[in-house]
Amino acid sequence: MIDDLIVGGVFIPALLALALIALIGTALALRILNAIGATRAFSHRPLVELAVFTILFGLLFRAALSAG
Repeated sequence: MIDDLIVGGVFIPALLALALIALIGTALALRILNAIGATRAFSHRPLVELAVFTILFGLLFRAALSAG
């Protein structure tokens, strides 16, 4: 089970924290893809952004489950 985070007396759901980390990772991954020109290979960029976010979130979720 994934525990909630407590920051300054405020409970933050673990899934929200994982989603924020995945969002930051998605932004970094898309910047790298743009820098090397890989986004020109895709015709629908928003779908690629959603796919990258989903993959990162899934990987973080599995890692959180196996760690704790």
